[in-house]
Amino acid sequence: MEDQFTPRPVAGWYSIAAIGSLLFMLLGCVVYAMHLYTDPASLPLDQRAMFEAEPRWVTTALGIAAGAGTIGAVLLLLRRKSAVQLLLLSLVATLVWFAGLVVAPRLRDLLSTTDIAAGIVVVALSWTIFWFARHSHQRGWLR
Repeated sequence: MEDQFTPRPVAGWYSIAAIGSLLFMLLGCVVYAMHLYTDPASLPLDQRAMFEAEPRWVTTALGIAAGAGTIGAVLLLLRRKSAVQLLLLSLVATLVWFAGLVVAPRLRDLLSTTDIAAGIVVVALSWTIFWFARHSHQRGWLR
């Protein structure tokens, strides 16, 4: 009987998935940086209202998710075990960020269906990247 967690050769698609993970996490860093450096006065009124309604802790959760996710994805690309913990932190911060979008009453009232759908996609992709890191660790691909 074969043990499902015995070390196996690294799959050929591993590098492509790790690069894709890094690109997604870098996109999160870009979104966070844009959020930090945007002048609310330059936004249209509806976007300005959303920007001003977002609590600081929601923005902080976004920054933690993007930062930890990017470092975790780099470690995943380098095939390091510590990527799993950082990507778990990123996933938890992503869940806090998404919960903040839904829980903050002023912000929730301004969100469109598209905004909520985009948040769900971000959570799903963050979960997938964490799962990929965990799967890679279980297969013995990370050192």
